[in-house]
Amino acid sequence: MATISDVAEEAGVSVATVSHVINGTRYVSPELTERVKKAMDELGYHRNAVARSLKTDKTQTIGLIASDLSNPFFSTLLRGVEDKALEKDHSLIVCNTDETLAKEKLYVDVLSERKIDGLLIAPTGKSDENLLALKDRDIPLVFIDRKVEGLDAGAVLSTNVKGSAKAMRHLIELGHRRIGIILGLQSVTTSQERLEGYRKALKEEGITFDSRLVKQGYSQVAGGSEAAMELLSLDSPPTAIFSANNLMTIGAMQGIQEAGFSCPEEVSLVGFDDFEWAATFKPNLTTVAQSPYEIGSRAAEILFENIQNGDSDSKEVRIPTKLKIRDSSTVARTSQGGE
Repeated sequence: MATISDVAEEAGVSVATVSHVINGTRYVSPELTERVKKAMDELGYHRNAVARSLKTDKTQTIGLIASDLSNPFFSTLLRGVEDKALEKDHSLIVCNTDETLAKEKLYVDVLSERKIDGLLIAPTGKSDENLLALKDRDIPLVFIDRKVEGLDAGAVLSTNVKGSAKAMRHLIELGHRRIGIILGLQSVTTSQERLEGYRKALKEEGITFDSRLVKQGYSQVAGGSEAAMELLSLDSPPTAIFSANNLMTIGAMQGIQEAGFSCPEEVSLVGFDDFEWAATFKPNLTTVAQSPYEIGSRAAEILFENIQNGDSDSKEVRIPTKLKIRDSSTVARTSQGGE
């Protein structure tokens, strides 16, 4: 039976172009539109798509529950999922929880009622009861960016521990010994793993862990700013700050300035997760770069494999991170270089 990919090949255009013609989501020239419609008619795309849905009891729809679509990480991740869904001739329903359990429960119920073929989710980590219910309904589930421990499901995540430890070793090599960390939400595994990498690097270098240097930024710009000012108000402030989320990194830069410090002359800053504007900041931000598009695409790929095979492969895939050294991290001041 014909798929959207078959139509694209017949018309000599991209899958995205076919999707735009079908859904009217973007301007497509009359010539290309005519070619696409002709290919659809010749292949019987509409008739076959409906027939396939009725025959297989599948809706040709998957869901994505993201935690914060205002974050560039998740908007890029979404593109990876969307492109893979188009390739597989599936529609995508996107929901945003704003990190709240109530919204997560609501959207899980709504998507279940719509009989989606499978679900990708960045869980809030605050409860797994509603996700267990998905398993009971035999809806394939894949975690994306973060996971729920103990729940048997596939997951596509970054190498958070390695990336965090790499950022810390970079700062330690620059002579920093008092390094603050700004963490996101405590309930999610990304925060837990990035703290683990932070502590691992300190231990390997023989530096004593100091809980006073750990602050919560709640994965938001305002939280990052407040956390940075709290760190810099300590009697013995850090000479460097590691921010475990891109929005908090923006806030941390603001907080450093508001506290009356200069970056990187007085305080170095490294953020977890690169983003489009990181190289345009003054100073340019040193970051641990993730691959959100690849995370989204790979997670969707695993989900479609599970849908096709009728099982729930619980394999975990880790996408590598890369340290991008720019101007916001520099050699520690000797006056504050010790523990």
